[in-house]
Amino acid sequence: MSVLVFAETAEGKVKNNSLEAVSYASAIDQEVIALVLGDVDESEAESLGKSGAKKVLHASDDRLNHGISSAYASVLAQAVEQFGINLVIMANSSLGDAVAARLSIKIQASLAGNVVELPDTSNGFSVKRSIFTGKAFSIVKLEGDRKIILIKKNSVGIKEDGDGASVEKFDPVLSDDDFKVSIKSTEKAEGDILLPDADIVVSGGRGLKGPENWGMIEDLAKKLGAATGCSKPVSDMEWRPHHEHVGQTGVKVAPSLYFAIGISGAIQHLAGINGSKVIVAINKDPEAPIFKAADYGIVGDAFDVIPKLIEALD
Repeated sequence: MSVLVFAETAEGKVKNNSLEAVSYASAIDQEVIALVLGDVDESEAESLGKSGAKKVLHASDDRLNHGISSAYASVLAQAVEQFGINLVIMANSSLGDAVAARLSIKIQASLAGNVVELPDTSNGFSVKRSIFTGKAFSIVKLEGDRKIILIKKNSVGIKEDGDGASVEKFDPVLSDDDFKVSIKSTEKAEGDILLPDADIVVSGGRGLKGPENWGMIEDLAKKLGAATGCSKPVSDMEWRPHHEHVGQTGVKVAPSLYFAIGISGAIQHLAGINGSKVIVAINKDPEAPIFKAADYGIVGDAFDVIPKLIEALD
C-alpha cells in the first residue's frame, strides 16, 4: 500500500510544512507518493525524495497555479482512485484545511486535523490531536477504509537523508465545475519574510511605546533573518499593519523561535503562538503572563535589552 501526500508549493518551491508532512508519512511503513500541482521545477519535485517520498506525481496544468481548493481536491481524488490510496496526508494549513474537507467528501474518508504523532494501529487507527489552541490533546479513532490526516506545523522534524524521488507526469481530468470559484486578485503581505512561512518571528507590543520605536524590532529581525509581528493592540492603534497581527484573531504562527518583546501575553496572543518551538519573552514587568508561556525570559526594558542583543549578533 502507498500513502499519498499533498505537497503545497509557493513560487515553485515546496513549503516546509509539506516537507514535514512527507517526513511524517515516511515514518509509516508504506511507500510514500507525493503530489505537486502547477508550475514546479522537476529538481524541486525530485528533492521530496530527501524527506522520504519514493515517487512524485506532477500535475502541471496552468490552472492549478492559483490555489483553487475545489480543483485541488478533484486532482487528489483522482490520484487516490488511480493508485488505490487509503491514507492521505497533508499539512494543517489554510489551504490544506480547505482541500482536505472537500476531499473527504469526494472519497468518503474520515478526517483528523492538528495531528501531532504517528498513528496508533494497535487497536484500529487512532491519532493524537492538539486541541483547545494547544492546551490539551485528544485521541481520535478514524473509521472507514480511507483516512485523511493533517499534520500540525512543527510536530515533525524534516527528514533530509532520503534518496531522490522519481517524478511522473499526472494528467487529471478537470472540468469547469472544478473552477466555479475563481481568484480575481491576490494581495500579498509586505516584507522579505512572511509570517506564516517564517522560521523565526520577532514581535513587539505596546511596551515599545510607539511606531517610531519599531526600528530596533526590524533591525533585530534582519539580523536573525526573521519576520516581524505585533500584538493586536499595536495593529489596532495602527502602529503596524494588520497583516502583522499575531494572535487568535490574527495570524497564527509556529516558528522554531518566537520573540515576544514588550508583549504582556494576553490569552488571545498566546493562542496564536503556542505552536512555536521556543518562545523568548522580553518584558520589564516580571509578573507579565507571557513569562508563564516562555521557554526563556528576560526581565528588562526592551530599549536596553534589544540594542545589546543586536550588538551581540554583529
